[in-house]
Amino acid sequence: MAERSSSGRILAMILVGLGAFLLAIAILIPTYTVGKLKKTPLDLEVTTVAEGTGDILNSRALLAGNAQVDTDVPIVAQRFVTVEDPADSEIMTLQAGQTVRRLDMQGDTGLVSATVDRLTIDRVSSMPVSKEEYPDRVSTIQTSADSPGEEIDNREGLQYKFPFDVKQESYPYYDINARETFPIDFIGEEEINGMPVYHFQHEIGPIDLSEADPSAPTYKLELPASTWGVGEGDEPVEMTRWYNNVRDLWVDPITGVVVKGQEQQDQYYAREANTPEVTVLNVTLPFDEPTIEFQLEQARDGQDQLSLFGRTLPIIAAVLGIILLIVGFVLGLRGGGNGGRRAAAAGSPAPAGPASAAAAGAGGAHAADTQRDFTEDRTEVIPRSDLPQEPEQRDWTTDQTQEIPRTDLNKPPTQD
Repeated sequence: MAERSSSGRILAMILVGLGAFLLAIAILIPTYTVGKLKKTPLDLEVTTVAEGTGDILNSRALLAGNAQVDTDVPIVAQRFVTVEDPADSEIMTLQAGQTVRRLDMQGDTGLVSATVDRLTIDRVSSMPVSKEEYPDRVSTIQTSADSPGEEIDNREGLQYKFPFDVKQESYPYYDINARETFPIDFIGEEEINGMPVYHFQHEIGPIDLSEADPSAPTYKLELPASTWGVGEGDEPVEMTRWYNNVRDLWVDPITGVVVKGQEQQDQYYAREANTPEVTVLNVTLPFDEPTIEFQLEQARDGQDQLSLFGRTLPIIAAVLGIILLIVGFVLGLRGGGNGGRRAAAAGSPAPAGPASAAAAGAGGAHAADTQRDFTEDRTEVIPRSDLPQEPEQRDWTTDQTQEIPRTDLNKPPTQD
């Protein structure tokens, strides 16, 4: 019995300790693990495709002396984002290669533009990091295969992803064509394929692209008036390329993933900013459905991880911890009570009576081993006799019942 009591107390202590450990885990998981998960993963690899139909300047015709604009042209913009060095627990460098093509022409003739953007960002805020804080950080834009990327020092806005826990407010956003940062405003809450998203939008322009990137030879052109279509003669006319854009982004508010994007680009040549003369590109390019589904899946995966470590596991650990604590305390109380009752029974004196006297005569140690356990007798029930009681009962306990009385036959009979 003592061994069983000791084992019960040990089991109770183990259960209480394990319950306390699980409660501690329930507190630590959301405070420690979730913070680690709220970082853009280093294995990021995303391809986005946007398609539309619009008007575009025929570059071959322009070189031949005719500013011809083709209409209803299928156009696709494709962007491939990967991670490069430097990258560690705090920062990551994104490389985004983007091309814009017209699908009615093959090969290089269908290429409208190509850029390679390299940018080091903070993995939590998704904002560019400063060169002062991270001397090895990267911030370049390359527009020609024959020349290295141009160093960009004034980046301060988002580009490829929003921060975790997106707020319903304006954010700075960097436009790679204008080479400037503009605020992008919260428009409202919407839903895409069952997922609640935040809608952001901004409208920029007209931007003088020759000032944004003075190295680009096509951003300011001088051609005969007849080529531009603004006159009959060969008088040279200088035109500047202008850029307008209405950008819409639909963002998962939990992970900051851009679920859907759309740009309404309008580029044209003109002598005055607000007087378009020759269309360069006029098209609306929204993400296609496969891209939207892929981005939704990325957002759902991020949400599931955050929910698992932020809610599900802590709740399970807390419930199990409470159950184990209760069971441990109950076992501990029961084990202590049983041990106390057994100790009281062992230390109490043996009841008086014939059995005790006989046991005492037989020897102390042996009698103690063979004593009857009176603790289970129903001593609360007192037996009663229906026979009339004598005024004074004889105490039979003093008789020597172990001796049998003998009759003396030689004794004369008693005379009345």
